[in-house]
Amino acid sequence: MISHRPFGSGHPYSPTGDQRVPARPIDGELCELRVRAAEDVRDVVVEWCELQPGTDVWSSHPHRMDAPGTTWAEGSTAADGGHLAEAQAEAVADRQYWSWSSPELSADVRYRYRLRARAHDHRVRRTRWFEIPVGAWSPGGGELHEVGSHRLVDGSVEWLRDGEGLQRVRFSLTLGPGEHVVGLGERYDAVDQRGRRLDAVVFEQYKEQGKHGRTYLPMPYAIVVGGSGWAFHVRTSRRTWYDVGVTDPDVLTIEAELGGDKSLELRTYEGEPDSVLSQFLAEVGAPEPLPSWVLRLWASGNEWNTQARVMSELDKHRDLDIPVGSVVIEAWSDERTFTAFRDAQYHPSDDAAPHQLADFTFPADGAWPDPVAMVDELHQRDVKVLLWQIPLLKTRPSTGQLGADARVAVEGDYVIREADGAPYRNRGWWFPKALMPDFSTERGRSWWTEKRRYLVEELGIDGFKTDGGEHAWGHELRYADGTRGDESNNLVPVNYARAYGDLLRSAGKAPVTFSRAGFTGSQAHGAYWAGDESSTWDAYRAAVVAGITAAACGIVYWGWDIAGFSGDVPDSELYLRATAASAFMPIMQYHSEFNHHRLPARDRTPWNVGELNGDERVLPHFRRFAHLRERLVDHLHGEAEWAVEHRTALMRGLFFDHHDDPEIWGWEREFLIGRHLLVHPVTDPGADTWSTYLPAGEWVDVWSGEAQPGGSVVSRQVPWDVVPVYARAEAWPGLASTFDGLPSAG
Repeated sequence: MISHRPFGSGHPYSPTGDQRVPARPIDGELCELRVRAAEDVRDVVVEWCELQPGTDVWSSHPHRMDAPGTTWAEGSTAADGGHLAEAQAEAVADRQYWSWSSPELSADVRYRYRLRARAHDHRVRRTRWFEIPVGAWSPGGGELHEVGSHRLVDGSVEWLRDGEGLQRVRFSLTLGPGEHVVGLGERYDAVDQRGRRLDAVVFEQYKEQGKHGRTYLPMPYAIVVGGSGWAFHVRTSRRTWYDVGVTDPDVLTIEAELGGDKSLELRTYEGEPDSVLSQFLAEVGAPEPLPSWVLRLWASGNEWNTQARVMSELDKHRDLDIPVGSVVIEAWSDERTFTAFRDAQYHPSDDAAPHQLADFTFPADGAWPDPVAMVDELHQRDVKVLLWQIPLLKTRPSTGQLGADARVAVEGDYVIREADGAPYRNRGWWFPKALMPDFSTERGRSWWTEKRRYLVEELGIDGFKTDGGEHAWGHELRYADGTRGDESNNLVPVNYARAYGDLLRSAGKAPVTFSRAGFTGSQAHGAYWAGDESSTWDAYRAAVVAGITAAACGIVYWGWDIAGFSGDVPDSELYLRATAASAFMPIMQYHSEFNHHRLPARDRTPWNVGELNGDERVLPHFRRFAHLRERLVDHLHGEAEWAVEHRTALMRGLFFDHHDDPEIWGWEREFLIGRHLLVHPVTDPGADTWSTYLPAGEWVDVWSGEAQPGGSVVSRQVPWDVVPVYARAEAWPGLASTFDGLPSAG
């Protein structure tokens, strides 16, 4: 009849229609109470009580709440036809709610309230009493430990305390003239964050990440380039906020959640970008080298959901002479257990024990009649196979193996829990109400991954696309390692990728996972891609920025969905410009969203893009870059091993090697791939020529072999089969043959 949760769903950006806004008000703020009620409710009353200092008598003030009006949560958009867009649009459309705003609150007064609803038949329902802990900032109360050089602004440290203890701390660091702030995880809006406000919390922003300033992969770490060079790391897994020279152009102000803790540690590092990144990775976990096949072309499509379809697409790659190194099969499972192939016949294990390959029968007329033969044949073709995963257990229907898995997961304490001990059910828009496995302990990780061991050891699967990881919402959640949600929600994707990496290692395989979400510590666990995006030029530009910023935080193996994966197929120019750029990124892969198998297909294969655009140039141009990528694999593998050995970046913004050159900040989408190749993607439609800034040194245009002087801006013609790439002159003799004799683009 009536629903009110003071903290709502835990959505970090959009309050829900049943919560208190803000959930933790500060002295001098108003507080809006929101309530959802059944349709037969005729009025809702707030019983508002105050306890003045020095008294023990609560004064009561009833207030009628305003009747509902139609409201829409931030980010609500019409669906574009894709299944993810439709799910998100439905989820963000907030229901109607009742509301009332309090008077200005004081930290010296205690407040409590309950809500009373009356239905048309005069039935009355009341909620329990809720207290509002009103906070206030003060200069004392906790300890901020600064490890490293002193960069704190004197007197800037303040602590937010309410009736439940210390909640936040904020402090300021000095920014010198000409200093640039790069990092804070994978960012899509800008390489240099100076002049911006942002936060660090793991969140699934479906498309337009740069516009919203949100990210799947945040970190409370940044490099400050310029001056003497330094970096900082806020040693916390809780949410943090950053005012990077907005309020005061010479000050970086940081705010961090405390969750009741009485101290926080700030680590600063001194030195050039390579040095500070190495120090940071030595502390939080360094990457490990992955095999060279990871650097070949990855192929994927969400509608490749049968063995026949997968083999048909790989046949086309072979027949059209497009070398491919791995295929990611997303829609392979029953999408209930995420452990069994769709249509496979088997007896559920009531105790949720792992199955063996021999337990399954694959019908000849099923979607996957012989997955063993499929994997074997792909391996014979030198194509690796990865399977898609999601860290959730659907709860409907709850029969068969899914029912047994869900029951054992709850009874065995393998799931994340609410504060009251009930199993947590996903509050997000994707797979809503699903149970979420608890990866915080080795016991929980092992229980989940052992059910997938047969896929690796008997079927021969080479890796996993560890999708999702952003679904833990709520500060009050409880984990098996004893931590709460405010401390561990950001670590879910770290432990998720870790779990699958450990499984692969234990089976003698390289720990190849492909994730979109992460946090501090993710550097040590596999590869990453930039997440979900439409096929637009804006998304392309944002992806280049995302790769540079993720690398600045120590992500070595990174890629994106070439020209976007959602919506209409990109036009030929966008597709080929994005392909050319991706040929020089750590991971080159294309992917497309599920579209209910409607025609025309939205696959991002070069033949489909070319056919839909009526453009015969697409296929030969793509083929040329795919062959170039094959030639680059050995070089990229050596550079990746160098980056791992030295704990530094592979996709290197120019600030790594030319941090003392102020001109580079006008060219933020240029990067070095490894130490020797400078790449400047063409990111504007209709470009015939493209200017590139070459920093100090001698350079060679890889397409013409012409020498180019450093410290200058050079321009060249950029037909669709060319992306501006310049090699360091000293490395050119060893690289020249890579670019000779490529297949003609027609």
